[in-house]
Amino acid sequence: MYSRTGVASLLFFLSGAAALVYQVAWQRLLALLSGVSSVSVAIIVAAFMAGLGMGAEWGGRRSVRMSPGRALLAFAFLELGIAGFGMLSPALYYDLLYGRFGHLYGNPWTAALLHLLALLPPTILMGMSLPLLARATVSDAPSAARTIGTLYALNVAGAAVGALLAPWLLIRFLGVDGAIYVAAALNLVAGLTALALATRLVGGVEAEAEAGSAASGVEPVSFRLCLLLYALSGFCAISLEILWFRIVDVGVRSSAFSFGTLLAIYLAGLASGGYAATLGVGRVRRPVRVFLLCQCALLLYAGAAAIALVHLPADFPLLSWLTRYWEGDDGRLLLGRRGGLGSLLALYGAFPAALFGPATFLMGFSFPVLQRAVQDDPRLSGRRVGALQAANILGCIAGGLCVGLVAFDRLGSAGTLRAVVLIGLVFAAVGIARYGARTFAPWAFALGLVALASPTAMQLWLRLHGAQHAQQSLLGEDASGVAALVPIKVNTLKLMVGGHDHSVIPYQGVHSLLGAVPALLHPRPQRVALIGLGSGDTAWAAGLRPETERLDVFELVGAELGLLRALAARGAPREVKAFLADPRVRVRVEDGRHALRQTADRYDLIEMDPLKPEWAMSGHIYSREFFLMVRERLASGGLFCAWTPTTRVERTLESAFPHVLYVQLMGLPVALASRDPLVLDLAAARERLERPATADYLGPRLLRYTRAYLEDAELLPPSPSPGTLNTDLRPRDEFAGP
Repeated sequence: MYSRTGVASLLFFLSGAAALVYQVAWQRLLALLSGVSSVSVAIIVAAFMAGLGMGAEWGGRRSVRMSPGRALLAFAFLELGIAGFGMLSPALYYDLLYGRFGHLYGNPWTAALLHLLALLPPTILMGMSLPLLARATVSDAPSAARTIGTLYALNVAGAAVGALLAPWLLIRFLGVDGAIYVAAALNLVAGLTALALATRLVGGVEAEAEAGSAASGVEPVSFRLCLLLYALSGFCAISLEILWFRIVDVGVRSSAFSFGTLLAIYLAGLASGGYAATLGVGRVRRPVRVFLLCQCALLLYAGAAAIALVHLPADFPLLSWLTRYWEGDDGRLLLGRRGGLGSLLALYGAFPAALFGPATFLMGFSFPVLQRAVQDDPRLSGRRVGALQAANILGCIAGGLCVGLVAFDRLGSAGTLRAVVLIGLVFAAVGIARYGARTFAPWAFALGLVALASPTAMQLWLRLHGAQHAQQSLLGEDASGVAALVPIKVNTLKLMVGGHDHSVIPYQGVHSLLGAVPALLHPRPQRVALIGLGSGDTAWAAGLRPETERLDVFELVGAELGLLRALAARGAPREVKAFLADPRVRVRVEDGRHALRQTADRYDLIEMDPLKPEWAMSGHIYSREFFLMVRERLASGGLFCAWTPTTRVERTLESAFPHVLYVQLMGLPVALASRDPLVLDLAAARERLERPATADYLGPRLLRYTRAYLEDAELLPPSPSPGTLNTDLRPRDEFAGP
């Protein structure tokens, strides 16, 4: 039996690795359908988890009627089924749903239903795995918690490995579809191995311990209470995960590698805690008490870690290095361009591990402990682990939707953290009711104290933005993200979004030129679309022509617009006020790619605010498919303008547009592309600049600036070079990291 458990655990390790590769890859594919906005991502994650929960419940019920050998055989077929679906999923999710039925995803509610239907088949199979493996491996009640805990720990450890491999190796070198095929191969190996092992067991007579053998020495407990406690634990766990990821995302200045790496650290904490619990869980006599203590402790740590992050002195070890990093420029060292391996490990290892490592360890520790409370019959082992898993996932779904769609808007990150810490009082209250105040009253007091001492939003985000002066800074946060305006010198503010530098106020430099130059070159830009708002610099400059009747701006992070309005109320430069008051401007908080794909509108000019190619999800707007879609949204004679930060981006854009010219804006190559022959005249652009309405719009300072640029500007032809392209399934530049 030990060898069967050991082999099953190794197979479950492979299954866990495959599951997280699927999650990272499928989330990327499905985001093409409904956008990469916070609402879209929350819906996709909820749909993924809903399938897992349904599978856990169904698998648990089915396992009761199975022998251990039959349960292992069923697990084998589950893995083979997941492998088969995985092999087909790129064609299903990308070629079919995105390629032919993408128009159905314009409404969020319809998109949510379609995501759920698309993800249910594989995720139900995944969710059934643990209940069936529990039935296959648990032979007696006293060892049930240890056996199930071992399965859990190895599966989560595999998930951590899969989360790490997906961005750093698989998507980077094999593409999104290649990563999925590797995951399918892992499922295939697990399935075939389990099939070979199961065929030896089916039909055999196996002795099982009598029901209730675990009850000796273990406190009696209501199974319904355990379900409720584990559901609440799931609510807290996913809420904290979302909070931690937002904090670390800003702190490390996220890249394509952020999500998978942080998820791997989170899962590694769960796995290590789960394994540690298996070493002594058989000696636990009051498992519910231990579970409640774990919940109180992890919530207390979560709150205390945020307090320490904000209030520890800047010269505190590790924090001193991070403070210098946050006060620096755009921090490209996280991709190995500066600082070396030590800096990378400090950002992506030490920082997140200190923030949430102990808390995730306690989360993982709780799972085998709670199994100890409920497992008293090996025949029901799968049923009970499935029900607990389903309850926990239901709590996770509720927590994810509550935090991602409601709490961030209403409370912000700091307020949401305070509210989650206060949920710990529920665990403490249950502990007081069952075990008395002597043990749990101090925990309740400590949780309340930490909640009261939790940092404010301004304290939290100023620390992570390296800003020292709260009075001169402005902060904006909602469900879509975090933005801040921080002073960098006298009368100059820098806009930061998700920790990244974007642009400055007052308007100046490359952003102003990026908006103004294409608008001056186009003969008559009546309808203009901007992908990205930033500080409003590019969009404002793009509206300098009186001929422009409409200016649509698509922005993922709605907090940026709120910051500009707050700045205007405080006393912003005239350009900012003019932009906000311009009746031609419509700012829409949504994914620009998704919005352009769903609309039937045609534009004379489409511009992209600069986005660095290594930033997360940038591959969606530097791909050939995106450029082809933009080409179809141009009116006759329409012009597309985009910064081309790499040779591969230039090559990709040139493969989508038949006519391309380039200009240099402060040393940056910017493409001017069209599906029609380009008739661009710099002399005409200079003449349009001097027209009274345009000159008055820009004002003396920016008029002189733009005039000086146009005096020396040149239109340059492409310099074709052979090589690879960026595509939706091969976002090479986004993953061209260390």
